Amino acid sequence: MSLPILRRDFIKSSSVLLCGSLLSKPSMKKIAPKTGEITLGHGSFRYKVVPNWGLLDAGKNPVNDCHEMVEDAKGRLILLTNETKNNVLIYDKSGKLLETWGHSYPGGHGLTILNEGGEQYLLICDTARHQVIKTDLKGREIFKIEYPKETGMYDAPNQFLPTETAVNPRNGDIYVADGYGANYITQYDAKGHYIRHFGGKTSTYADDKFNCCHGVLVDTRDPSNPTLLITDRVNNSLKRFTLDGKFITRYHYPGSYICRPVLHGDHILAACFRSTSESLVGSGYLQILDKNMQAISTPGGSSPIYQNGTLQAQHKEDEHNVFIHPHDVYADSDENIYVPQWASNKTYPIKLERI
Repeated sequence: MSLPILRRDFIKSSSVLLCGSLLSKPSMKKIAPKTGEITLGHGSFRYKVVPNWGLLDAGKNPVNDCHEMVEDAKGRLILLTNETKNNVLIYDKSGKLLETWGHSYPGGHGLTILNEGGEQYLLICDTARHQVIKTDLKGREIFKIEYPKETGMYDAPNQFLPTETAVNPRNGDIYVADGYGANYITQYDAKGHYIRHFGGKTSTYADDKFNCCHGVLVDTRDPSNPTLLITDRVNNSLKRFTLDGKFITRYHYPGSYICRPVLHGDHILAACFRSTSESLVGSGYLQILDKNMQAISTPGGSSPIYQNGTLQAQHKEDEHNVFIHPHDVYADSDENIYVPQWASNKTYPIKLERI
């Protein structure tokens, strides 16, 4: 059955790697855009889809997987893709392309922006290079974090597949999530010197280990007690740790494969690239969590329902099929949301305008 979608190609496939980055080659069918306004979300967190935001000439500025997006101090939106013709695309908020750079990040995956000495820098996780690379905003490489042989947990660089970083704004410490590799979180100082590691791979619900620690965040909402929020994606969870790697608690979001938690004011935003109850192909939605880590809106997904304090399993619920594997979410100062996507037939990010 064909469903109307917004500037999207419907993807059909049957072969997936849940925590990796592969789909079998899809067959695509062009579908005419849905006319009229498309709205998503629940409660006071509802959004309308902005048609055709950020569309570019794919012959000149192509994308492959649009993995993550951040905003710099000038209000520019910086997008990371693993397309080496232009790994980094920089937009203004109207969707106009301002600048491009980068040809050497074939596994460009995680993107973090940090402030240091009055300047801003980027941390790029590259799963193909098995490195984390610090650059300035023009793409000049400052230093690289290689595979963490200091931990004693790695025999070779190719075992290190970093998916995300987070930076402690107080001291510049860098936390690297090896989400597609050995599933350790490795902590470095601001210069990239090893401090400690914790975590590791598990196929169960072990509190202090992970099954795809895809994303990591320094949660500063309690300024007196900042902590780490780390994705345990296959287990549909976020886990809270101290800054030195001690487990605190787990939050379970049944059905939701969260890529990374993103801090926005008192809320956490997250892209879920799929849910448990459906085929991976064409699935995915967003999660919005309040200060108590409760799901309060799920744009593109089923309404969050709690019974006896327990969130019920969620799934994609989007007649317009707006999302195809959301991989990240960024909210600007006007409460608008931008959504880069993985394995979405090389589509550009989606913009949602807060209603």
